[in-house]
Amino acid sequence: MNKFSRRDFLKLTGASLGSLAFRGLNQLNPIGKFQFPEGERLGRVSVFPNYFSTGIKSEPHSAAPTVRDVAEDALVVWLREVVGQAKSISKRWVETPEGYVYAPDLQPVRNFPNIPLAAIPEGKTGFWAEVTVPYVDLIIANPPARAGWYKDSVAHGFIPRLYYGQIIWIDQITTAESGQVLYRFNEKYGYGDAFWVDATGLYPITPEDIAPIHPDVDPVLKRIVVNTTYQTLSCYEGEEEVFFCRVSTGYDSESYFTPPGGYNPHRKLLSVPMSGSSAEGRSGYDTPAVAWTYFMNGNGIAIHAAFWHNDFGTRRSHGCVNVCAEDAKWIFRWTTPYVSLDNEEVSLSWPDHGTVVDVVKRSF
Repeated sequence: MNKFSRRDFLKLTGASLGSLAFRGLNQLNPIGKFQFPEGERLGRVSVFPNYFSTGIKSEPHSAAPTVRDVAEDALVVWLREVVGQAKSISKRWVETPEGYVYAPDLQPVRNFPNIPLAAIPEGKTGFWAEVTVPYVDLIIANPPARAGWYKDSVAHGFIPRLYYGQIIWIDQITTAESGQVLYRFNEKYGYGDAFWVDATGLYPITPEDIAPIHPDVDPVLKRIVVNTTYQTLSCYEGEEEVFFCRVSTGYDSESYFTPPGGYNPHRKLLSVPMSGSSAEGRSGYDTPAVAWTYFMNGNGIAIHAAFWHNDFGTRRSHGCVNVCAEDAKWIFRWTTPYVSLDNEEVSLSWPDHGTVVDVVKRSF
């Protein structure tokens, strides 16, 4: 199989991508069971932009000898999660066949390739699809690239990629000369960029995948409580807690704070790009395809999936409520207003609103 090296990719993106024909697309990294390690569950190193690698340790604590360093996007077989010595706040470590990796540095992923669709479903302009493999590589389809996240990846020597759990809009399907089926990812709410991506890494979302959870419950009885002290989220139906998970709310600072109070969510989307400027010495961000997004207020604070870290249970965000993809999907399906594939974005005007979110702060 042909595969771009980072140097080859940088040369390509610096050249005239407008002249890239399907011969070039044949080099788009195919997805297959031999590309990624064999394992029921895998961990992807996700430490960029703060670092470029993490270490596999002989024991689950930061002072243990390093077996070897693993770079950003490297994959390890995830055997189990154990409690070890704290590297920072979290004490979670992942046991691998070689040793232990600090759990917040690993995105839990799986490798579920798909049979590609041959054409856009009849009567549709496109479809939403979820990344179900550790990652898929991207090639710009309408150069030059406009998105900051794409240009930033190239500038740091990384191949622009999408990661497990991200959701994207597909508006074209084509086949390269090699026979590889490619989907065109259109950044629907972003900069107007489009990218070619290997279709086998993407699962077309069905109506059943986003069907409402507990729709028979009176919406007035549903509410969410986010506790910024304990970094938890609970879903209630009346007085009964029906769902609980760990989250990452905003840093305890003026600029990146998740303020307490009652929120009346007004906008809900399957996926949307997010960006923000830098402040207080922390870097800005520009992130595509943030999935299962539930906006709590008009200032851009939302409950959404986060694929770029696994540090849930600690403050980590720029103000939003970060949740792992599986938990974010459950919350998205359970909350009102309900969303369908025919109406994948819902925006409400006051006094109408979705499931109430209470952000609280508890003292010990």
